[in-house]
Amino acid sequence: MYHEILLFMVGLVAYILTLLGNIFIILVVTLEPQLHSPMFKFLQNFSFLEVCYTTTIVPKMLSNLLAKRKSISFSGCMAQLYCFVFLGATECYLLAVMAYDRFLAVCQPLQYGVIMTDESYVRLAMGSWVTGVFTGFLPCLMISRLHFCSYNLIDHFFCDISPLLKLSCSDTTVTEAVVFMLSLLVLSSCFLLTLLSYLLIIHTILKIPSASGKRVTFSTCSSHLLVVTIYYGAMIFLYVRPTYNLSSELNKAVSVLYTVVTPLLNPVIYSLRNKAFKKAVKKIVFRHHRLHSL
Repeated sequence: MYHEILLFMVGLVAYILTLLGNIFIILVVTLEPQLHSPMFKFLQNFSFLEVCYTTTIVPKMLSNLLAKRKSISFSGCMAQLYCFVFLGATECYLLAVMAYDRFLAVCQPLQYGVIMTDESYVRLAMGSWVTGVFTGFLPCLMISRLHFCSYNLIDHFFCDISPLLKLSCSDTTVTEAVVFMLSLLVLSSCFLLTLLSYLLIIHTILKIPSASGKRVTFSTCSSHLLVVTIYYGAMIFLYVRPTYNLSSELNKAVSVLYTVVTPLLNPVIYSLRNKAFKKAVKKIVFRHHRLHSL
C-alpha cells in the first residue's frame, strides 16, 4: 500500500507539472502576437495534444492506485485505447511536421516565409490531427471484436494493445499482424522523416562560422532530438514487433517513458530553452505589471 501511495504522489506531481507546463505554453503563444508564427502555432498544437494524451492515461491510473477495486468498464477501456492510439499517432505526425518546419527555418531561411505560410500551417496541422483520428479506428475496432472469456485482469496501468491481446481467448494472429504493420508504417516513417530533418539541420549548423551561434543552435536541436528519440524509441520497441510477448513489467516501465516522462519534458525542451519564447514571457509579465501600476 505504501509504495502505491508513493507512486500516486509522484504521478500526481508529474501530471500537474505536465498540465501547467503545456497550458502555460498555450496561453503564452495565444497572448503574444510575436509568437503567432507557424513554429509556435505547431508548438501550441503539440502542447494541447500532450494535455489530452496524459489526461487519457494518468487520471485513471492515479485513481486505480488508491482504489481497493481497480476496474474499468469494457466501453471505457476501448475509449481509452482509441484515444491513446489516436493521440499517439497524431503526436508522431506533429513531431515530423515540427521537425520539417525547423528544417525549413534553419536550412532554407530565405524560402521559409514563402513555403511555410499560414495556409501551409493549417493544412499540416489539420492533416496531422485528421490522420491521427483515422489511424486509431482500425486497431481499436479489431481489438473490440475479440472475445474476452476468462478472468479479465489487465496486467498494465492502462488499456494498452499488448495486454489486451494477451487477455483475449480469440485467435489474435490477424489483429497482431495488422497492428504490427500499422505501427511499422506510422512510427518508422515518422521517425525517419523527423531524424532526417534534424540530421540536415545539424549538418547546416556545423557550417555556421560563429562558435557561439553554432553552440546555441546545436544545443537546442540536440535537446529536441533527445526527446524525440526517447519517445520514438519506446514506441518502436513496444509496437514494431511481430509478437506481443514482452514481459509485463518491462512493458509498464517503457510505457512510462512516453506516457509520463516525455510529456513532462516537452515544455522545458521546446519552450523554456527558446529565447523568443522567454522574451515573450517577459513582455507579457511587463504588460501585466504596467496595467496594474496604472
